[in-house]
Amino acid sequence: MSVKIEYHKFDVVVVGAGGAGLNAAQVASQYCKTAVISEVYPTRSHTISAQGGISAALGNLEEDHWHWHMYDTVKGSDYLCDQDAAEYMTKQAPEMIIALEHIGLPFSRTPEGKIAQRPFGGHTAEFGKRAVKRACYAADRTGHAMLQTLYEKSVAQGTHFYSEFYALELLVNDGAVNGVLCFDIQNGELHIFNAKAVVFATGGNCRIFQTNSNAHINTGDGLALAMRKGFSWSDAEFFQFHPTGIYGAGNLITEGVRGEGGILLNAQGERFMERYAPTIKDLAPRDIVSRSMTKEVLEGRGVGQFKDHTLLKIDHIGAANIMEKLPGIHELALVFAGVDCTKEPIPVNPTAHYQNGGIPTGYLSQVIKGNMEKEEFVPGFFAAGECASASVHGANRLGTNSLLDLVVFGRTAGEQAAKYAMANSIVSLKDDAGSEGLANLQKYANANGKYTFGEIWGELTRTMQTKMGVFRTEKLMKECYSTLLELEAKMDDYRVNDKSSVYNLDLIEALELNNMILVAKACTQAAILRKESRGGHFRDDYPDRDDVNFLKHTEVYLEEDCKTPRVDYRKVRLQPLTVETFPPKARVY
Repeated sequence: MSVKIEYHKFDVVVVGAGGAGLNAAQVASQYCKTAVISEVYPTRSHTISAQGGISAALGNLEEDHWHWHMYDTVKGSDYLCDQDAAEYMTKQAPEMIIALEHIGLPFSRTPEGKIAQRPFGGHTAEFGKRAVKRACYAADRTGHAMLQTLYEKSVAQGTHFYSEFYALELLVNDGAVNGVLCFDIQNGELHIFNAKAVVFATGGNCRIFQTNSNAHINTGDGLALAMRKGFSWSDAEFFQFHPTGIYGAGNLITEGVRGEGGILLNAQGERFMERYAPTIKDLAPRDIVSRSMTKEVLEGRGVGQFKDHTLLKIDHIGAANIMEKLPGIHELALVFAGVDCTKEPIPVNPTAHYQNGGIPTGYLSQVIKGNMEKEEFVPGFFAAGECASASVHGANRLGTNSLLDLVVFGRTAGEQAAKYAMANSIVSLKDDAGSEGLANLQKYANANGKYTFGEIWGELTRTMQTKMGVFRTEKLMKECYSTLLELEAKMDDYRVNDKSSVYNLDLIEALELNNMILVAKACTQAAILRKESRGGHFRDDYPDRDDVNFLKHTEVYLEEDCKTPRVDYRKVRLQPLTVETFPPKARVY
């Protein structure tokens, strides 16, 4: 494989072309020369699969306030989110929705022409007293509409796109992030992008679980690259298992189905969520619903031949209503479950859906290095979206806060990166810039060992699903970690059959798998050491939340070998940005 490297210089380089990356790019491009690097064509990014909506206290259908939204976000996080970031996000939400509308996002409308809103799990009015209609949506294809809109806007702003480029190494010189080494998948060429500011928007990593709702590219590459350069993964143990993945496939059935009146049933036809969450029932936060469904199965009330799942009933809201508001769900249920949801219930199971933590940032998206003593910003490095942790999700994310997160912090990252780039000179590259990434690429390009992708990936995902899933114990997680070490050793005896340089997806899978094992080790080690239950991290051996010992962010670093996880901790920012009297002055949107 050729080692010739082509060099590029930009003010801002954005790695990732999902909602966060494109929003960052379309803003930064208005001020300075900006490039977007993406493993896939931008409109194939994982944001396109988001269905149900984006939260904002517009109050179009009933009274709502950002204070209530912030309360729900903090409570939903099991009090592990940073409250300055939660205020920043929820307070900006209405303006962000209007901004999206103005650049062309085709939201669904009320008969009066306002942006339509519907209820979603964990979103309440009057500080938890009742459910509220807060989710703005475009039928059940909100992410699709958002991604297309932001891509069009980015193109219009003159953003430079490098599609089907795979990031191999984050470049750092004297403590400042100054670029990225990439592999052009189409023709096997190498490129170094030298930049004043780098924004990571590389998405999540739920492909490490056997049953998941993620795109095939969600393998944690951005996290792995950042950790190998000495940065941390904040709150690595907290994954969200979405309650309603299609049984046997994992494809997501949006919470919007339950927002429109869908209900969960067990084998006895009982609406079992009335027992677990009497007030908001099927619209309880996702971690509660997922555990409730799993408990029904474990106690023998599951359905099907193996009594291992539950049912989501929606036919009672009417076929016309389903086809108007949930057409994509009707199609998904037909294709992946063989079920016509206008006539019969959909078989569902919890599916790994979202990585709640990520590369730690301040509320203005600057990446931080920190522990319990101090936090310091990393020059030239910003992060947004699912790969980042501002932290607004803490231990558990509310539905529709993911799209809001990527819109608010994506835009903020673009603004701040552009501001930084215009105020600073470019940091030169090291003489050996890219050597680590190149060595890793060459290792797998020339690999002729015993093991191939399928067997290692299969064992990895099965192990994570059964031993690091909805319910966890120290015994199971330590067994999981031991298996991961065995799989890591097998990667040194790996075989890549395809030796070509053009569209070598066998090679890309090897690089992704190597990263998946690293991030699986990191999150497992973090989970073993958090001896409590909080949000998406539920331990049968420590079933209670422990605020005395664990009201703190986990920070997972790598030791000098760039393989062994080391766990540190950082304070939760419990102070909001402002203290305002409630209710605030009325605002009209």
